[in-house]
Amino acid sequence: MYRMIEDFDIADSPKDISHYSSILYMSFSISQTLTIMHWGRLSDRIGRRPVLIAGLVGILAVSVLFGFTKTFAMAVVVRMATGVFAGNGAVMKSAMAEIADDTNRSRMMALLPLTWNVGSMVGSGIGGVFSNPAEQFPGLFGNFKLFIYFPYLLPCLMGSTVAAYGLAVGLFNFKETLILKPTQPTHEEAASEQPAAAGGSTEVSPLLAQPTVASVAPAKQSSMRSLLTPLIIRVMVTNAIMCFAYNMCDQLYPIFAATNPRDGGLGLDPRSIGLSLGIEGIVVVYL
Repeated sequence: MYRMIEDFDIADSPKDISHYSSILYMSFSISQTLTIMHWGRLSDRIGRRPVLIAGLVGILAVSVLFGFTKTFAMAVVVRMATGVFAGNGAVMKSAMAEIADDTNRSRMMALLPLTWNVGSMVGSGIGGVFSNPAEQFPGLFGNFKLFIYFPYLLPCLMGSTVAAYGLAVGLFNFKETLILKPTQPTHEEAASEQPAAAGGSTEVSPLLAQPTVASVAPAKQSSMRSLLTPLIIRVMVTNAIMCFAYNMCDQLYPIFAATNPRDGGLGLDPRSIGLSLGIEGIVVVYL
């Protein structure tokens, strides 16, 4: 991210790059925060599967589009769009909880942060190693004008293949997990079945009693105020503090590592930064 903002030629000095980096990181979090509840409500109405598929389509599109950004403003817009589509991450947690039962729910929910850390490990390595491939691998990509003009396109294309794979799985293998609340049959439906249930029949009643099929409707949604119980508030505050500490360190390190040593940084190249973040992901997965 540091080198990308540096290539935008928007910072007056190298020290200002961290300021623009924070805006780019923050744009994702803001849009995700503003849309996450809406994705959840939508999934309660139409189901988890269509919401997750829509999110994967969006992530696939913006991942490729981010590689074509040439200005800081465009990068902010694409990052905000990424946050919008990533807001359905909570829907995945709901689907996971609905798939699991009381015997394996805790272990299945633990798989979500595990896969997140694996993705962070692999993604960081890909982003660092394959950014600006025409310079890092001139023998392979030195003649590709597309990668010369868009030096960050290749890692974005590689990352988008994960979204494409997830989309294929969602379309062909993932089944709806939301069980809608059954409703009682209408008064007319119940009245039409009473003669058969009583053992009598009329000229218009069927010879064989038809089974009652209850219709389905979404369960009534709880209000936000009813959800904010003291226990939930304590859990949310604890999680917010943990996320604050983690993201502060996670986003500060690449800036610190890429900053020139005379400005207080380490002066590492993108490849070294990506590999170091990958090692960090390995340690987190192991722990």
